Amino acid sequence: MRPWDRRQRQEIDTLTEEYEKNSFGRREFLRRATALGLSASAAGVLLSACGGGANSSNNKTVDVLNQWGGEEAASFQAMIAPFEKQSGITVNSEATRDEITVLTTRVRANNPPNVAAINPNQMKPLADQGKLVKLDGFLDMTQMHTNYSQGWLDLGTFNGALYGIFMKATNKGTVWYNPSQFSSGGYTVPTTWSALITLSNQIAGQGKYPWSMGVSSSASSGWPAADWVDQIYLMMNGPSLYDKWVAHQIPWTDASVKNAFQYFGQIANGNHYINGGSSSILATGFQEASYLPFQSPPGAYMYYLGDFTEGFITTQFKSLKPGTDFDFFAFPTINSAYSTAITGGADGVSAFTNDSATQQFIKYLASAQAQEIWVKRGGFTSVNKSVPLSAYPDPVAAHSAKMLTGASVFRYGADDLMPPAMEAAYWKGMLSYSQNPDQLDSILSGLEASASSAYTS
Repeated sequence: MRPWDRRQRQEIDTLTEEYEKNSFGRREFLRRATALGLSASAAGVLLSACGGGANSSNNKTVDVLNQWGGEEAASFQAMIAPFEKQSGITVNSEATRDEITVLTTRVRANNPPNVAAINPNQMKPLADQGKLVKLDGFLDMTQMHTNYSQGWLDLGTFNGALYGIFMKATNKGTVWYNPSQFSSGGYTVPTTWSALITLSNQIAGQGKYPWSMGVSSSASSGWPAADWVDQIYLMMNGPSLYDKWVAHQIPWTDASVKNAFQYFGQIANGNHYINGGSSSILATGFQEASYLPFQSPPGAYMYYLGDFTEGFITTQFKSLKPGTDFDFFAFPTINSAYSTAITGGADGVSAFTNDSATQQFIKYLASAQAQEIWVKRGGFTSVNKSVPLSAYPDPVAAHSAKMLTGASVFRYGADDLMPPAMEAAYWKGMLSYSQNPDQLDSILSGLEASASSAYTS
């Protein structure tokens, strides 16, 4: 989702102010909100929030703004049910796909939810504005350090205080393959980048295609290729330089950025690596590309994408056995100093009110007891080290959780942390590079020009 531009936000603020002054009714509010571009669900959430003040310290209700729908919503409800029963506190889940818009408007109207699902890009500005509650003021931080590695606590920290708990994560350090096909071909899982290239050349030399790749994703085409570069850059250069790149404290024309692109190019433009070459990469959807290593006979042998790929595989090939017919290996080491560094995504929670009910709910969400409920239902990878790996529905999901809890460094995907205009330019740059690798210098210069504008606007 993209944040609204300033004009649109002002129009939404004006709309809510007029409604709260009883200038018009509910139906007119919904009509005007959707005319401004809000979805029907977001307009409904915003309408329900208008006129409701912050919870008092004695309230027994916690409002949680999030974007979990479908199975995720059902799993969240299952997770909070024991808390409601044990505490007597009612949790109201307000789900909307336009969460950024709704949250921004409610915060500006001084009517925030008690708790909101949040990412680091949202959390830090809100903490800087004094809108969030310091969670380390009431959490048992000794227990938090036992349950979460320092990297995960760092992700929720701003200016030395903890403002977010990142409990639900996506691992983007995963290369998918079919163990049975590897065994039949006599292939060894590579643990280093040089071994990965050697294996790719071996498979290609046999007239087969070592890789599947697809970056088509409608208006977001290019992001799967950006995920490659994000992971390569972190494992090559470490977190300090990665953070500087994300913040545009080094230019896109820097040698470290160019080197990461070129490493990706070794795969995307490798000789006989991908059936159809660059044309196929650009035309194939990222989900469809995940199927090739698991077809019979295989159309490819390796595929890189985050651990959510397991859902694509199991939906398409219902008879495959996890760990035997499909699995992943960790992204191969490039720089031994950062061999377990991982990029990915994470859903965190932050608090906007400091009442007793909110404190109890945050403590519960941070616990292994709560997270294990969603883990057992599937589709949830916890970074809480006290959640047993045996709780995961299969060994592949448990493998991803083990990687995440043991990661020496975790960083949010670089493109997801960049200004929206820069993120879009980055994705387009990946499309251009996949098709015209000889124009890399020009592409990087163009990205630097985009960054100069995006980071100052």
